[in-house]
Amino acid sequence: MTQWRIRQAVAAMRAGGVVAYPTEAVWGLGCDPADPEAFATVLAMKRRPLEKGVILIAAEPEQLRSWLADPSPEVLGRLAAPRPVPTTWLVEAARGVPPWITGGRDRVAVRVTRHPVARALCAAFGGPVVSTSANPAGLPPARDALRVRCYFRGWPLLLVPGPLGGALRPSEIRDLKSGEVVRPGG
Repeated sequence: MTQWRIRQAVAAMRAGGVVAYPTEAVWGLGCDPADPEAFATVLAMKRRPLEKGVILIAAEPEQLRSWLADPSPEVLGRLAAPRPVPTTWLVEAARGVPPWITGGRDRVAVRVTRHPVARALCAAFGGPVVSTSANPAGLPPARDALRVRCYFRGWPLLLVPGPLGGALRPSEIRDLKSGEVVRPGG
């Protein structure tokens, strides 16, 4: 990973672009979560319905503060606590979180990533980044940059190189309040 490529990706996102980057288990597509046009491009690329919502990843729990209804130290601490597998938390969304992020629900899916490339991307961006698997609906998630390029040939997309993390499956999704596992992962 080069800082130059991370800076390029951040510039692309700030200009309304979409980036692809490695995560803990699969390649992800990302954009500025506050940019509805960039988000619409991600949905079109994936052929994904708006109602599904997406995950926001962050380098630090503080980056998620404005997206959460309760950004208390307890909640932020739980989001940052180490877990045996990468864990995405469903948390009550703050008022004003765009429906394209939540899928129109009252909760937002967030993860403090430990993956070095994804973490560097969020840190350089200065906030959370959309993270949805890099694959069109119905196809397996991309596990290498070549598959990303094949899936999205013809789409404007900046790839941030790097290896995947060690997880075999996408992140576990867990409800923060109840602790219920919504999707096993890792």
